[in-house]
Amino acid sequence: MLAGTNVALGVSGSIAAVKTVELAHELRRQGAAVRAVMTDAARGIVHPWAVEFATDNPVVTEITGSVEHVELCGYDGWADVLLLAPATANTVGKVAAAVDDTPVTTTATTALGSDVPIVVAPAMHEPMYDHPGVLEAIETVEAWGVDFIDPRIEEGKAKIASEEAIVLGVARAASDQPLAGRHVVVTSGATSESIDPIRVLTNRSSGRTGREVAKACYVRGADVTLVHDGETVPYADVHRVESAAEMLDAVQAVADGADALVSAAAIGDYTVETADEKIRSGQTLTLELEPTPKLIDSVREAHPGLAIVGFKAETSGDDDAMVGKARETLDRADLDFVVANDASVMGESRTRVLFVDETDVTAHEGDKAAIGGHIADELASVLEG
Repeated sequence: MLAGTNVALGVSGSIAAVKTVELAHELRRQGAAVRAVMTDAARGIVHPWAVEFATDNPVVTEITGSVEHVELCGYDGWADVLLLAPATANTVGKVAAAVDDTPVTTTATTALGSDVPIVVAPAMHEPMYDHPGVLEAIETVEAWGVDFIDPRIEEGKAKIASEEAIVLGVARAASDQPLAGRHVVVTSGATSESIDPIRVLTNRSSGRTGREVAKACYVRGADVTLVHDGETVPYADVHRVESAAEMLDAVQAVADGADALVSAAAIGDYTVETADEKIRSGQTLTLELEPTPKLIDSVREAHPGLAIVGFKAETSGDDDAMVGKARETLDRADLDFVVANDASVMGESRTRVLFVDETDVTAHEGDKAAIGGHIADELASVLEG
């Protein structure tokens, strides 16, 4: 996700600085090179040697005649992104006021003047986060184009955001953002149809591919709505649904303001009348299955100009058969392209897919994060065209 990206990591004196070591490791796991800058207060919480070990680079603890701030974040400096994590109320206020009395704030002022993208992950006690001056400082800095990763409000504290949220924020800031200004709706995972208050009809989809598509669209600058039967995520506005009908209703509700729909969910093809009470075991039972509406067909009918990406899972293992079925779906719902795959990859971390449009078939293979990136890139090309 961050391959080839140079991240300058500014650490200030919140207790959340203890998380800096693991954050630096995660940035590097995602492909980034990391160099850290620390305030004196941060050095009282986490030792620079630990941060040096985590980044595999010397740590800047003072600005010297080597003008470290300019070397890192000046014109033609080393960094592609400056990440302030954690950022205290003191640091945010100083950045907003151009007060340069720590290595971190001096580096931030330099980055702002050089148009280096900046991502800020604040961490402080909740009353400090609610202080009018702090909120005003955040608004001021945001107006300059700085991205803030919202903290988690828990136990009276504005705790630093999760590593995933911070890494995604850094990746988004470092991206060319070909989907900036676009609203992309992504459906993901399995739906389930209630048989009774306990039992459901469902399928084996894990939703991993859909979530990776949503992440990739977010990183490329999109505002993302994720419709799935899952938890809140830091990269999308989540609409939680269970049944096929609920998923269709949720998509229709947001489609008016959308530029594209990526229908990655494995939506159940059949529903059943739900029993009001638990069906007792030990009896022979016949379920009357009724077809569910086809989501992409319904959305296409209501939104003829919407860019739509469909998915088609087959079990034959034969590419020609997959392409044939994908083209049927492509033509029926007037889709922009279809992602076809063999159903055997459900729940796996890697997959092989075929991108099928009116004229071409392109194969992609790799982990589902990489596939999500390919889908987002192809979608960006569709929207640009």
